[in-house]
Amino acid sequence: MLITVYGVFAIAATSRSAVQIATRFSDAPVAYVLSAFAAVVYVLATVALALGGRTSRRIALVACSVELAGVVLVGLTSLLVPQAFPDATVWSFFGIGYGFVPLVLPVLGLWWLRRTA
Repeated sequence: MLITVYGVFAIAATSRSAVQIATRFSDAPVAYVLSAFAAVVYVLATVALALGGRTSRRIALVACSVELAGVVLVGLTSLLVPQAFPDATVWSFFGIGYGFVPLVLPVLGLWWLRRTA
């Protein structure tokens, strides 16, 4: 289930960022680049979690950690300095646009990696 949710977010974030960058990049370049970065992290986490080997688990650990740090950092920044993000990213306001799943997902990923170590 965890891998499926990561896969859905990989597709959603990739699609969203591709459309944003292709159609209105000049409106909010930082937000759109962050969305693209989130997409890369989701794809990396999805593949690494699905493969499950020793190296893949390390990559998944890094991806989930970067994701959690990104959600917290972008979430705090979007709350404290909202003008920095004229348009939302996947991680804005701790992922409110996605039901806070972006905040919970890396925690679950890290927990699962620890539990199955």
